[in-house]
Amino acid sequence: MEDKLKDFFSNNDLDLFEPHTGHEERFLRKLEGRGNTKGISFKWLSVAASVVLLIGFYFGSVYGNNTIILEDINPEMSETKMFFVNAINHELREIEKYRNLDTETIIEDALDDIEELEDHYQNYVKDLQIKGNEELVIQAMITNYQQRLKILQTLQNLLERLKNPEIQNTEFNETI
Repeated sequence: MEDKLKDFFSNNDLDLFEPHTGHEERFLRKLEGRGNTKGISFKWLSVAASVVLLIGFYFGSVYGNNTIILEDINPEMSETKMFFVNAINHELREIEKYRNLDTETIIEDALDDIEELEDHYQNYVKDLQIKGNEELVIQAMITNYQQRLKILQTLQNLLERLKNPEIQNTEFNETI
């Protein structure tokens, strides 16, 4: 076994010398240079996703098949829907002003809740098609819109408090 090791070391030219001067600095520069590679940042991806989501909400609510159905079944509900859609779109635009890496999760959670309410709304539209102009279904649809608007208003208040913590302190002092 010793002969094999001796043969290995004698036959192979191993670099046993110290690295050239400045090696460590060159290595660290190369290592730091790797972190500066440009790519698509998470912030821009989240903003782009939000814009696509907002456009989807807008076109889905304004130009969807539901508008024609609602006008046929109940013209007053169509007007109510347009009022709420405009209010919700306004709130969404205001909320987008607060979007950053710190608020991303909070905003996305609220938008998930809104999407869930949209799914419920689609079920109400189907019920309205089947049952006709039924007051309970129409009231559930209006309540659904109210819940969406309330979620967005609560979210906007929360984001405002996160942006300006002194607002939260003055509100707390006023309640005492």
